Amino acid sequence: MENYYAALNYTETLDNDKDQIRVKIQLHGEKESVTINAMINSGATEDFIDREVCSKHGIKMIKAKNPREIYLADGKPSAIGPVTHMTQVPMDISSHRELATFQVANLYNHEVILGMPWLREHNPTIDWNDKRITFNSERCTTWCLKSSPVAYAVPEDKALKQNLITRFSKVQAKKGPTTKNGPTANDRSVRVKKLSAEASVPMKGTARAAGHNLYAKEGTDGPARGQAIVGTGIAIGLPHDTYGRIAPRSSLAVKHRLMTNAGLIDSDYRGEVKVVLANLGDQPYRVKKGEQIAQLIIEKFDNRELQEVTPLDDSQRGDQGFRSSDTTMDQRVRARRPKHIWKSTRYRQQPSGNSTEEERQQAS
Repeated sequence: MENYYAALNYTETLDNDKDQIRVKIQLHGEKESVTINAMINSGATEDFIDREVCSKHGIKMIKAKNPREIYLADGKPSAIGPVTHMTQVPMDISSHRELATFQVANLYNHEVILGMPWLREHNPTIDWNDKRITFNSERCTTWCLKSSPVAYAVPEDKALKQNLITRFSKVQAKKGPTTKNGPTANDRSVRVKKLSAEASVPMKGTARAAGHNLYAKEGTDGPARGQAIVGTGIAIGLPHDTYGRIAPRSSLAVKHRLMTNAGLIDSDYRGEVKVVLANLGDQPYRVKKGEQIAQLIIEKFDNRELQEVTPLDDSQRGDQGFRSSDTTMDQRVRARRPKHIWKSTRYRQQPSGNSTEEERQQAS
């Protein structure tokens, strides 16, 4: 049975799990609205929203009077707690609108969880065979519904991709401080511009991944023992004290010996991001349109100016070059050992089987 994230209206499509479904919701923060996919979970004892979602989209958090831990079924504290804040935010599920109350937590794999409090309040009817939910309670028909509903189903892979873009890209994020000439030095946002309709916004594969996946704008051939320049169809704007490093994907490196060359993007570069894909293998490789070809890793660096001087301060290494660190280590070890030990061990020679008695006595 196929799984779905449902874009709920009055009657909507569900997935095949028996205690949870996924639905498309719209949250209206103080400064902007955001559309994400939420989980309706009958096993959750509270309604939760991710702290990062609140911070990013201007959803005001209210400090709780009594912070508390969230416990797992085995009695151990959950990693999502402790809960120190709550929030109330207008929420749409298509034509269904309400003022939702959430506990703010660190939800690593979800953005919003609608648990038993929400289910009890709205009491929707769920048809597990037809994968549908209907908001037909008196409360919903009187107060929550704004218009006649129309149901739309969203495939799960598409919904997951939309959630990752929302969480990890800055397309829907709050804009940083700007001037008439552009973002200020205090703007920490990473801005992404699509240069063509075929382009895909970089996104992370998991919440703790270091890099954002880069996608090929079009198909390209990578010759064996050669390289190809692959366009991504995007331009980016980075914070002033960072740069973008284009790193290879481990799966392509292991399976096809594909690496990346010349992968550095300055923060003031506004052209198309392109990947120099080096094929170290003996077989050509065909890059498909939309394929993940590399990773974009954003790194911070020291942006101070260089200062020219006449003398440089002395160091233990001095002007020694290749393998000098090994030599320096030998010298430090030798300096710490007494001289008589060096004399007794450096020149001592083990007697061979053919040595005379006098030679063996001298060696000992």
